[in-house]
Amino acid sequence: MSRFLQFHYLTIYPLSNPNRDDQGRPKSASYGGVPRLRISSQAIKRAARISEVMQDDLKGHLGDRTQRIGEVIRDALKADGAAEGKATEIAEKITDVFGKIDETAKKDGKIRTRQLAFISPEERDTALELARTAAAGEDLPDIKQLKKTVLRTADGAADVAMFGRMLADDPDFNREAAVQVSHALTTHRALVEDDFYTAVDDLKRPSEDAGAGFVGEAGFGSGVFYTYACVDVELLKENLGGDVMLAATAAGALAEALAVSTPSGKRNSFAHQTRASFVLAEKGDDQPRSLAGAFFKPITGEGPLEPSVTALMELATNMDKAYDLSGQAREIMDVNNGIGTIAAIKAYAKSAVTDD
Repeated sequence: MSRFLQFHYLTIYPLSNPNRDDQGRPKSASYGGVPRLRISSQAIKRAARISEVMQDDLKGHLGDRTQRIGEVIRDALKADGAAEGKATEIAEKITDVFGKIDETAKKDGKIRTRQLAFISPEERDTALELARTAAAGEDLPDIKQLKKTVLRTADGAADVAMFGRMLADDPDFNREAAVQVSHALTTHRALVEDDFYTAVDDLKRPSEDAGAGFVGEAGFGSGVFYTYACVDVELLKENLGGDVMLAATAAGALAEALAVSTPSGKRNSFAHQTRASFVLAEKGDDQPRSLAGAFFKPITGEGPLEPSVTALMELATNMDKAYDLSGQAREIMDVNNGIGTIAAIKAYAKSAVTDD
């Protein structure tokens, strides 16, 4: 088993706006004194979590990030035949396990926590079981005991194990993320552009004015994005209760999901159905390192993908030599040059967990 598993992705995004800022424009950043386009790590992780790859490979081992666990419990009890008042009372008591109840939402008949809680399947099932026991007439324990009964520090929730969670009121049940994911950044200078568009009213008669029914403006951009992810293999196994095979499956699913999934912002407008053009996977016991420094000086000229690949591999090789990282092993997929496959990357990721 290797201590660390690292992934480096180069992905071409066509004209698109997958991850918007508070003004609805593509997120951006300055790097190396040059403007770049950016996609937040939060958006990347969510796209991976809900991707078909993870949903299929990790079925039954994925949690829910939600404020609505109380409503799930209440509705389940009502479906079992419990009265509305009784179902609500029990649901509210158990909801408090996952976070303080939002009193404003409660006035509208909702049972929501103030913050999103990342809940594993095992925790959800235990909460429902306790709720049904209470509905049958048994008393619930006090909140302190309830939390000890329901919450877990490790179980089979692969996404919670990878991306971690914070329970502000119960830090003993926090989980440190076993996976770190960078913001994606263009390897070259990139600016946000504007699309001025109109919509025509189909039922407007020729005798009326010739103006559009609606006018709007939307930002977009394009470029080659670099994304880096690092897996602490030992922590991943620990978060999954020592289940090596599940940890290996999770590592493989992550490797593929980060290559094929994209945030969905404005997808219907831009159809940015893209996949990574280049993937470098590495495993070893040496301290991890991002290769974002390959692009601190922006790639210039036309067709930035190939120069980006070259810059990435040159820095990786030079850094390994400078720091004597001789124990680092690699697997490469280079679509443009017909090298490697995503299946090989996935198998390599799994081997980082299972190999002795």
